[in-house]
Amino acid sequence: MGDQPPAKKKCLGEDCPNDAGTLQCPTCLKIGLKDSFFCTQDCFKKNWRTHKAIHEIASGNANTPKPDPLTGYFNPFPKFSFTGPLRPAYPLSPRRKVPSSIPHPDYAVDGIPKSGRSLARSNKIEQLDATAQDKMRKVGRLAREVLDIAAAALRPGITTDEIDEIVHKACVERNSYPSPLNYNYFPKSVCTSVNEIICHGIPDKRALVDGDIINLDVTLYHDGYHGDLNETYYVGDKAKADPDTVRVVEAARECLDEAIKMVKPGTLFRDFGNAIEKHAKSKGCSVIRTYVGHGINSVFHCPPNIPHYAKNKAVGECKPGMTFTIEPMIALGKYRDVTWPDNWTSATIDGKRTAQFEHTLLVTETGVEILTARQENSPGGPVQIPAVENGTK
Repeated sequence: MGDQPPAKKKCLGEDCPNDAGTLQCPTCLKIGLKDSFFCTQDCFKKNWRTHKAIHEIASGNANTPKPDPLTGYFNPFPKFSFTGPLRPAYPLSPRRKVPSSIPHPDYAVDGIPKSGRSLARSNKIEQLDATAQDKMRKVGRLAREVLDIAAAALRPGITTDEIDEIVHKACVERNSYPSPLNYNYFPKSVCTSVNEIICHGIPDKRALVDGDIINLDVTLYHDGYHGDLNETYYVGDKAKADPDTVRVVEAARECLDEAIKMVKPGTLFRDFGNAIEKHAKSKGCSVIRTYVGHGINSVFHCPPNIPHYAKNKAVGECKPGMTFTIEPMIALGKYRDVTWPDNWTSATIDGKRTAQFEHTLLVTETGVEILTARQENSPGGPVQIPAVENGTK
């Protein structure tokens, strides 16, 4: 047999079809990992969030994660000081595909959102015309449909990755792109935030258990516009029987309702936080400050910012035609947060439970239209705080 030419190295970028160039990951070289080649600097940057988990696994200073002997799943961050009991369950499934026939947002390929950058710097808040408002109504209805489909599938034993697959397929069936997918390199089509996770939880192989709560944050991109909403759901019956769990979930639901009542022309954006924090405190809960509601239209995130805490410095007021989200994140304990090494998953600093609800809203001439409103058959809904022997917590 004659000598064969050496096989060309393939780029380590996820789903990258290119041959590798001479660029190697410098961190891999430092810790002794060879053959860590990428085709270009851009491809390397694009895959950094997921690639760097390899460093934690392979570093001589890190504990090598041990896969579960039954499932093969593992925690990729064994040295990280988690604030609560939840742990990631890797490996993640491959990124799901969206047919090219479906319009993609500008970040779908390289992960970098481009629209709205100058808008964000100027703090100009767009007021949509009638045509754009109708498109926002449609994408809001579609987003509600997808969230309801995903929520109906919740049960003990299902994994958050399976929920991601359900959301992804439902988006594609509606000729829509799941907005989170590759937005600033987010690897999945929906955010699934369980128990102490505030937001941006990455769907993985962990199975939900009776007693969990989970927030499903769904956004669709359809006909050039985004529609965004989320709700927190009880998994099984144990969560509904726990007074503290019900207290934080229902407080979050009520905080959003209290804020929406205020939406009308002339309301200051900073005033929503006053109402939200007042209600949260009345329920013995705190308000997360790091994350805010946001403008949304043809751009996923744009002005205005809508803080959810009191005495904030938000600038501006509601005017007809504006579309934005309000999405208070409410915690049983402290309001501060910690981000996992995946650079996305945000957890409460004390590991206590947290809940969130979100709607996309349109300011009208006389008030507000909830573009992602619940339907009569929408899963979930309010739950009464259960009584305990010595009263109610």
